[in-house]
Amino acid sequence: MTNRTKRILAFVDAAGLPIFILAFIWRLQFSARWTWMLFLAWLAASFLIHRDTPKTIGARADNLWPAAKQAAIAFAAMAAALIVIGLARGAPHHFPKHLISPRRLWTYFAFCVLQQVALNSLISNRLEFLAGKRWLAALLAGGIFAACHWPNPVLVPITFIGGSVMAWLFLRERNIIPLAIMQVLLGTIAWWSFPVAWHHHLRVGPGYYLGLISPRTAWRVAFRRRASVFRGRLSASEPTSHANSSGTPRLNSTASI
Repeated sequence: MTNRTKRILAFVDAAGLPIFILAFIWRLQFSARWTWMLFLAWLAASFLIHRDTPKTIGARADNLWPAAKQAAIAFAAMAAALIVIGLARGAPHHFPKHLISPRRLWTYFAFCVLQQVALNSLISNRLEFLAGKRWLAALLAGGIFAACHWPNPVLVPITFIGGSVMAWLFLRERNIIPLAIMQVLLGTIAWWSFPVAWHHHLRVGPGYYLGLISPRTAWRVAFRRRASVFRGRLSASEPTSHANSSGTPRLNSTASI
């Protein structure tokens, strides 16, 4: 593979994957939810094409200790800032039980690992190759990370700062596990630091506007929206009129949800 071809493919990754993620958040999750599998396929194909290794994507253990040490320093600074904000705002002196339940933390950790693979194993690596400067690649990665959290007014600035820092840490010491743990803890503290009325349960995209209702109700609203899209397609594929027993045309009607 020539250097020019590699740069073109790196640009496709750095620009195309965020565009696809935004399209899924804002549209595809309602109209074609199965397309999330294309995200996994994109990651796998990119790693194969660019001949990435466990070391280049940060799936390694040999540098776990130095990566953990530098992540701990960054985490301490950002966590302290969030805690000060929370205390100044008058947040409760304890975390809600559901926020620190083992099941929620484990699920959130798995999700953060996936985010770190996309943000750092792929996008940050490609941006560093294109930009040639670590700090510039980190800032660009942070901007992309923040854009994927629009329109949440709490998460957009936090993810820009946090995403830039995590990208910079990754490019210094490639290991995604300490960064995923760091993201879980910072996300949990951020949930506590700011009012739910501001961050809407840390939801992004259209889900942000459903953030003040219960998760079960939000899921039902999303399900009804997908069902409405499906019924609209089904109705469009059927004849617009039928004949009744007397031969008189009768218009179809579709119940709205």
